[in-house]
Amino acid sequence: MTAATGLNPALEYHIVNSLGWQNLRPLQQSAVAPIRSGADCLLVAPTAGGKTEAAVFPLLSEMVEANWSGLSVLYVTPLRALLNNLKPRLDGYGHWLGRTVGLWHGDVSDGERRRMLADPPDILLTTPESLEAMLVSRRVDHRALFRNVRSIVIDELHAFAGGDRGWHLLAVLERIQRLAKQPIQRIGLSATVGNPDEMLHWMQGAGAAAARPSQVLFDSVAANSAPPEVTLDYVGSVANAALVISRLHRGEKRLVFCEARAQAEELAFELREHGVTTFVSHSSLSADERRQSERAFAEARDCVIVATSTLELGIDIGDLDRMIQIDAPRSVASFLQRLGRTGRRPGTARNALFLATEPATFLRAAGLLVLWGRRFVEPIVPPPSPRHLAAQQLLALALQEGRFGAATWREWWSGLGVMDDAEIVLDHLRAQDFLTEDSGMLFIGPAAEREFGRRYFMDLLTSFIADLELKVISGRREIGSVSPLSLAGHRDASPKPLLLAGRAWKVESIDWGRHEVLVSEQPDKGKVRWPSAPIAEGFEMVRASREVLLGENPDVILSKRGVEMIARLRDDLADAVDHDGLVLSRGAKELTLWTWAGLRANETLLSALGYPDDAGADNLNIRLPLNFGVENIRSADVESALPVISPDAVEGLKFSAALPPGLASATLAERFVDRAGARDIVAQPLVIATVGE
Repeated sequence: MTAATGLNPALEYHIVNSLGWQNLRPLQQSAVAPIRSGADCLLVAPTAGGKTEAAVFPLLSEMVEANWSGLSVLYVTPLRALLNNLKPRLDGYGHWLGRTVGLWHGDVSDGERRRMLADPPDILLTTPESLEAMLVSRRVDHRALFRNVRSIVIDELHAFAGGDRGWHLLAVLERIQRLAKQPIQRIGLSATVGNPDEMLHWMQGAGAAAARPSQVLFDSVAANSAPPEVTLDYVGSVANAALVISRLHRGEKRLVFCEARAQAEELAFELREHGVTTFVSHSSLSADERRQSERAFAEARDCVIVATSTLELGIDIGDLDRMIQIDAPRSVASFLQRLGRTGRRPGTARNALFLATEPATFLRAAGLLVLWGRRFVEPIVPPPSPRHLAAQQLLALALQEGRFGAATWREWWSGLGVMDDAEIVLDHLRAQDFLTEDSGMLFIGPAAEREFGRRYFMDLLTSFIADLELKVISGRREIGSVSPLSLAGHRDASPKPLLLAGRAWKVESIDWGRHEVLVSEQPDKGKVRWPSAPIAEGFEMVRASREVLLGENPDVILSKRGVEMIARLRDDLADAVDHDGLVLSRGAKELTLWTWAGLRANETLLSALGYPDDAGADNLNIRLPLNFGVENIRSADVESALPVISPDAVEGLKFSAALPPGLASATLAERFVDRAGARDIVAQPLVIATVGE
C-alpha cells in the first residue's frame, strides 16, 4: 500500500499480495475509520463500487484486534442468489485472518445448519426471513447464537427500505439487539438514492440506536467518471427488439433487462431463433437453472443474458460490454443500478440502449431519461402504517419466547415505528384468540394456530405473499415454475406449449394435487403468463413524460426511429397537454382531466371528489361525468381523502387476517394515497378544450 489504510496489517498484506491491489478505493479508505469506531454508516456507490469490501475489511480488522468471538457479524441481503455469490469471496477474506463465514437460507441443508449451530461462524450471510426463522425455531438457542453479535451489514438497503421487508428486518434486528450483549452497529450498502440521510436515520431504528454516531459515505470516483453513452430507440415489438439485438454488438457480452418475466421469456426465445447464444434469469426459474445461466454467461463472450430486476442487484456476472433495456424501468434509481453494470473495465464507458416496443413505453423511457439528465433520483420512502407487521411481530415474539408480558412487550422494539399502532393490534389479537392471556402473559392462541400454524408457522416468517406456481419438470430436471394462468383450459383441452427458460415445452401431464407439470422440449414457440396488476407510476415520472410532449428532449442519442416516434407522440397527444396548464377536455360522453400525475394522485383526487358515478382514473388522466363542474375540482379536499381499496387488494396484504375489520383497508389506503400529487392537480391552471375542435 502506498499509504496507511488503518486496517489490520495481515489484512493489508493480503489485499496487496492476494488481491493485487496497490491502494484501496476512495470509498473503502474513507469507510475504515468510522466503521472501526463503531459508527452506523451508509455506503453509497454504484454496482461493483467495492461496497462489500468497504464494509467487511474494517469489520474483519476490528474482529481480530478486539478479539471478537462467536457469531459477531450478520450480513443480510434481499436475495439468496446474492448470498451464494458473496460466500466464496468472503470465505477468502475470512480465511486470511483465521475467521469463518457461514451461509444460512432456505436452500441450506439441515446438516449444515446443525454444524453452524454447534460451531457458529464469525460472519453469517443470511436473509431477514432466515433470521426470523432462527428466532422462532425450537431447534435454535437464539440467546446463545446472537449474544455476541456486534455489527450487521445490510446489502442493497434501498431494496429493503422501499417495502415491507425493510420494516420486517428492522423489527427483527430490534429483537436480536435485545438478545445481544452490546449495541449492534448497522452498516447499509446502497446504490445511488435520492435521500441518503433519511435512509440512514431509518436504518438506525429507534431508542438508543437512533442516537448513535452515524455517517453517509459516497463513492467520490463515480461522480467524476466519463459520461455514459445512452441511446433511445423505438422498435415496435419484442420480435423486432430481438432482431436488433441479434445484429448489433456481435462478439460482445450483453445484459438485457425486461420489466416482466413473460417478456423476458419471449425475447430469449426470439434471440435463440436468430442464433444468438442466450441465457435467462428471473425469479420463476429454478435456482439451478439461474445459477447455470449466470455462470455460463459470466464465462462466455459473444452472448446475451435476458433478465428481470433479479440481476439489477449486485450479483457478479462478470464484465459486461452492453446494457440493453427493453421499454423502461419504473424508476431512475433502477436505471442507475442497471447502468452501473457496464463500464467496469479500463478503457470502457458505461452505456445503455433503450429499445421501446410500444409508443407508451417509449414515452415513459423518454420521461425517465429527462429526469436522469437532471440528476433526479427518487427518494426511498418506507411504506407507512405497517400495522400488519406489528401483528406478525407480536405473534413471532410469542413463538420466540413461548410467552411474553402483556405489559412489557414494548421493550422488545424500543419504540420502532412499525409498532406505533401495536396496542390496537394487540387488543384485536387477544379478542380474536390469536393470542391467549394468562396471569399477565400472552401465548399463541387457537386462531393463530388455525390461520398461520401450517408447517410450524412458516407463513409467519415472511412479510410477503408468494403467488401459487406449479413446478415445471423435464425428466429429473426442474426448469422453474409457472402460474396456473399459463395452464388455463388444460383440464378439458389439449395443452398449449409453455415458454420457460427461453425454450418451448410440450405439456405431457399436470398433477394439480402436487402442483407439478411434466414437459418435454419442442421446437414451436409457446406462451407463458404470470399474474400482473396495473403499475402505479410515480408523479415525477409521469410529469416528465408530459414535458417531453411539450417539447423537452432527453439529453441522449435518439435513433432516427426515436426522433420520428417523439414527433408522432407529440402530434397524437397534442390535445392532452398545454403549456398554460392541465387540459380538461369535454367529449361526447365524459370529461377527461389530463393530470399527468400518476395513478395514486389521480385516485386520491377522485376520493376527494366522492367518486362520482362512472368516474375512473389511470396514470395519465381522470374521467368524470359531463355534468361535473370545474369548481368541484378547485374545492376538492385532498387533505383527508383516502382512495377506496378493493377486497382483493386486502387479501393480498400479508397478515391482514390478524388485523381488526377495516384496519387492513385503511393501511392499504394510507399507502396508496398521494396528497402532494393531488394537491398539485388542484392548484394547476385548467385549459378547457372540446374534443373535435
